[in-house]
Amino acid sequence: MKPIDVDNLVQRVWDEVMKKRQEVIQFPEQKQPGVERPKNPEALEQAMSRTPARIGIGRAGTRMKTTSYLQFRIDQAAAQDAVMKSITPDLLYQLQLPALHTKAKDMQEYLMNLDSGRMLSDESAAWLAQHGEKGKDVQIIISDGLSTSACEATIPDLLPALMQGLALKKISVAKPVFIHRGRVWVQDHVASIVKCKVVISLIGERPGLATAESLSAYMIYQPNENTVESDRTVISNIHRGGTPPIEAGAYLAELLEEILHYQASGVKYAQMRLK
Repeated sequence: MKPIDVDNLVQRVWDEVMKKRQEVIQFPEQKQPGVERPKNPEALEQAMSRTPARIGIGRAGTRMKTTSYLQFRIDQAAAQDAVMKSITPDLLYQLQLPALHTKAKDMQEYLMNLDSGRMLSDESAAWLAQHGEKGKDVQIIISDGLSTSACEATIPDLLPALMQGLALKKISVAKPVFIHRGRVWVQDHVASIVKCKVVISLIGERPGLATAESLSAYMIYQPNENTVESDRTVISNIHRGGTPPIEAGAYLAELLEEILHYQASGVKYAQMRLK
């Protein structure tokens, strides 16, 4: 027998392993049925098109199929990254957004102490008091909230559309600001400093396994110490699979115009519109 060239064999195996590691696993953008030979393919396809839930993925024995499992882990990792990563400085520079901070010194404090994200830090409050534009109709806040990915995916299209819509309606707007680790209620603190009529917060939603890029818009008319949650008007699910960012920007401009007209937001605004 011809002797085995061990060194050559090891090298061939190693080359094959490295080749496999460099291969990119492609996952389809659209959901695909994993159920083999379904009794009613049309009904299954229709049900899958109406929900982002993981239905119709099929199974291998008692477990998920490999593709479905890997997609689940990818979505889970994307959700975790959306919460924990920091906003890209280039995005703030591109949109010329001053960066402010809340009292939450890090993400751990932000997640464990809700109040820490509801007030600006002393330094940021002082900066806003000195440099913020006072007495405008609208103050726009962008905040990473619980999804930095949502800001990076939607704000570049949403903010210009919103600003353009407000300009066409001749509504005065203060310079937008970005707030690191902000929660919705920080808008009350901001409004008390800049004395605007309406403040709108564009904030990253808690990510899920369907998407980690969903943004919400919270609006309130002249908040004060007696403000409650029902005083806020909210539009959620702003992302490419929900309300597209550009469309949301135009719609929010119209909504802000109505809030200024009725001088009310939240439940009170909804009641006045019905009269």
